[in-house]
Amino acid sequence: MTDVRIVLASASPRRADVLRQLGLAPEVCPADVDETYFPGETPEQHVERLARAKASAVADAYTGALVVGGDTVVLDGATVMGKPRNGDDATEVLLALAGREHQVLSGLAIAGAHGIVSRVVCTRVRFRDFSADDARAYVSSGEPLDKAGSYGIQGLGAALVAGISGDYYAVVGFPVAAFIDLLTEAGWRYDFGRVVPRP
Repeated sequence: MTDVRIVLASASPRRADVLRQLGLAPEVCPADVDETYFPGETPEQHVERLARAKASAVADAYTGALVVGGDTVVLDGATVMGKPRNGDDATEVLLALAGREHQVLSGLAIAGAHGIVSRVVCTRVRFRDFSADDARAYVSSGEPLDKAGSYGIQGLGAALVAGISGDYYAVVGFPVAAFIDLLTEAGWRYDFGRVVPRP
């Protein structure tokens, strides 16, 4: 049980799972935000703006709560790898990433009485040099179809990964270290299963 209400402005079950892993009990209230890129907007600017927009959109309805918004994109060089359109698209994306390194950018924001604070975390992920049969078998599981970059590192997609450099939880979509730091910035403290005011 937390000392402050935590509201997750996201429909992502993975973000909710990470909050629960931290011993918190988030209320889930997905934000309805247009995720279209602005002209000239970089992926870093995009994920931070959307994280802030999601948190802000929900915060007015939850006075006194901490509202958490997040957004994640996968980058292959300068190319943004969004959620796949279908199974064939997912297979194509996975094979493009096989045997190579890509980046995952995860934006996180916390809105509340303090205003809003946010951060972007970049993690590098290196895939094994898996085969087309491996990619198709993974896609047939259905797991990649709702995920940026067409994989979930916390699920069956872990078998595609050779290694990472950075925050594993940022690849899941909820950078834990950034969350702890943002709580501090907002005047709160994570107390191992609770969020309490900083003394």
